[in-house]
This record gives sequence, structure tokens and C-alpha cells, in this order.
Amino acid sequence: MDRFEAVETTGENQVGGWLQTTDGVRLWLDVRGTGRPVILIHGWTMSGLFWRRQAELADRFQVVTPDLRGHGRSQSTPRGHTVPRYAMDVREVITGLGLREAALIGWSMGGSVVLEYWKQFGGDRLAALGLVETGPYPMSSASWNTHKCRGGDEEALHRDLEAMRGDRKGFARRFVDAMFLSGEAPDHALRWMAAEQLKAPTDTATAIYEDYVRRDYTPVLPTVSVPALAVYGRSRHMCFGPSTGRYVAATLPDSSFAILDKSGHLPFYEQPEVFNETVTRFLNRLDA
Repeated sequence: MDRFEAVETTGENQVGGWLQTTDGVRLWLDVRGTGRPVILIHGWTMSGLFWRRQAELADRFQVVTPDLRGHGRSQSTPRGHTVPRYAMDVREVITGLGLREAALIGWSMGGSVVLEYWKQFGGDRLAALGLVETGPYPMSSASWNTHKCRGGDEEALHRDLEAMRGDRKGFARRFVDAMFLSGEAPDHALRWMAAEQLKAPTDTATAIYEDYVRRDYTPVLPTVSVPALAVYGRSRHMCFGPSTGRYVAATLPDSSFAILDKSGHLPFYEQPEVFNETVTRFLNRLDA
């Protein structure tokens, strides 16, 4: 951990602190527990706090939850808001903490970051991958894709970008509502989740959204040579859901697949016990 500056201790084997990237951006990390490293990568305009209901995983594993650059508590910067740069940042987290045989798990856009990591670095320092509600190509015309930009719909993309610029707070609240299976977030969740989204400056939010939705990681899926976990909800108001999950699981060479029936785009938050059990069972398989 020679590049990690711990500044908060919240309990035994629980620290928060900073890691500076090679291009000078300070990333916030929370590190909890001991054992096999499990790195949880959040989605677009979210933060590591969205994994708060995965705290019990730290009873068995070393759980690392970074905030991507420009998100959460990490430094705001106009630079580097592309999926490849985010994957390089994740690489720097892994090497900076000295992690090996890690499981790298990404949610939604975070799953694209995971696949980009694989594209750049292969299985170096990794034992497994995980994709949670991830669409490997949001603009795909394929039948599995449920993203609003399906079929290369540039007009839908630009409507979203203009909506963000015009009423960022309203966009964030609608986005949070849509992530829940019911289409309506509980009041307490709506408040803190929308607040976390708004920590990412609008220029950051639009830059990475525009980059992310145009990237096609479908060719990467069949190249993954480590065990992979695919977990999806039954999203009704937002991508991606079972059809995407079935495609992803079928295309990965060695996959475990789970659909969490009582959740939407947030299976780890709406069904945390089932999600945590699914992840634990998958990770235990690596040591069997």
C-alpha cells in the first residue's frame, strides 16, 4: 500500500484514504477487511457509497470501493473522463494497493470499466470478473439491448445530454427513481442517491456518459479467460435486465448467472442479502 494515504480509520481493518494517479488526480478509496481482494466499481455518476449494503462481504474478503475520478469524494478534474482512462485508474488502484488474485466487479457503466480493464491488461492480478446490470454496448441494435440509445440512437443520447445540462437535479431524481424495480425510490434513498449523483460536475457527467454509451465491449466478452459472475435484476424502468444478462452470461466462456427477481437496476441494494450470498458463493468456488 505504498501509494495509499490512509486518512480515516472507521474500525478494525477499515480505512479510507487517497491514492494519486500518474496524471495527478487524487482518488478516494475505502478498504475494508482481509482476504481475497474484491474491488467494486460503481456506475455512472454514482460513488462507492452505493455499495454500502455489501459491508458484510468484508467479513470474508478485502473489499475495496474506489470513487472514480470526478465522482463521490475523488478529485474533480476536467481530464480523463473516458472508460479507458477509468480502467487505467482502476489498474493504478490495484497496483498501488499491491492487490493480487482479485475479483473485479462492476455495476452498469462500472462493468464497461471492468471489460476495458480486461481489454488493456488481461487477467494480470485478477482471479475473476463480475458484471452487474452491465450492457456491453448501449447503442447495440441487438435484441438483448434495452438501453434508450439502442440502435445507435444519437437523438436519444443528445436528449439525455441536454436534459442533464438543463435540469441536472431533476434528471438525477428521475434517474434514481428509475433504478428501482417499482420505478419509485424510497424517500431516504432518493435523497442520498441523488445527492451523490450531483457530486459529479455536469461536465463530467455528460463527458463520461457520451463516451460510455458509444463503446462496444461485446467483442471482449468471449476473450475473458477467468471465471465471471453476471448478476442482473428485472429492470422495468431502466436498462438492462434479464435479456442483457442472458446474452452476457452466454457469451462469457466461464460464467455464473443470477437474476434477482425483486430488484431493478440495483440488485445489490434492493436485495443485498441475496446479492452478497451470490457473490460469496461465486468467490468461494475460486478456492474450491
